[in-house]
Amino acid sequence: MSAINLADAKAHFSELVDRVEAGETVDILRRGKLVARLTPPERPRKPIDLARLKAVTDQMPMQSESAGDFVRRMRDEDRY
Repeated sequence: MSAINLADAKAHFSELVDRVEAGETVDILRRGKLVARLTPPERPRKPIDLARLKAVTDQMPMQSESAGDFVRRMRDEDRY
């Protein structure tokens, strides 16, 4: 993370955008106080392939006990 004063940020805005685009975070200061922060956007999530997910979950064995019974058993056995 780097910091730059407002006047320099105005003069070199395109360069700052390039740095942020590369993944850097830039703080903009006015009289030594933080007034803005440029951060790269969050990466978009990849779409979930539902057919592939279904294929994976179909291969998983069914559990022999219900979730409620499992939690009660874990609680009663003091294993949490």
